[in-house]
Amino acid sequence: MPTVDFNVVLEPDPEGGYVVYCPSLPGCYSQGDTVDEALANIREAVELCVEDMRARGEPLPDPSKTLMGSVLVTI
Repeated sequence: MPTVDFNVVLEPDPEGGYVVYCPSLPGCYSQGDTVDEALANIREAVELCVEDMRARGEPLPDPSKTLMGSVLVTI
């Protein structure tokens, strides 16, 4: 089975810990008290999303098509 590299975004939660989501898989998100825990949890969530998509016969997204960028804004 091939290995696929999905980008994830981690954001600090105001109440503590981190919220993390996978832009290539809408609705795939998790959280954790530390960065390492959040990453472990999103890895499991991504695996479950992919497993579910395969079970329903849906095509898997190509994560290389999801671009990450930034914009500079004066505030």
